[in-house]
Amino acid sequence: MADSARVDVWLWAVRVYRTRSLATAACKAGHVAVNGTKVKPSHTVRIGDEVRATLAHEKILGVKALPLKRGGAPEAALAVEDRTPPPPPKEETPAAVLRDLAKGRPTKRDRRDITRLRGY
Repeated sequence: MADSARVDVWLWAVRVYRTRSLATAACKAGHVAVNGTKVKPSHTVRIGDEVRATLAHEKILGVKALPLKRGGAPEAALAVEDRTPPPPPKEETPAAVLRDLAKGRPTKRDRRDITRLRGY
């Protein structure tokens, strides 16, 4: 293993992005930061660096090893430390009020029931 690696190659090797070209495009778009600084694809990472990659949500990753090429998932898991905080708990939403559509407009009683179920 080397003492440094390109950030796009590392993100691809530890399976953050499916292809190296996707990792390169993410770096060019500004979705990747190393130690708090947005970087180009050719930026080097070293062991101990913190990499933040924005996908659907932000992933915070610690560099534990620098694989030279893409390997299996167990090898990739050994090269990265996932520091991403868990997502916030989902708020419970009230159940949808289902009415028979053939009944026409809701009555005053139906409207009050709907309002109470929605929590207003």
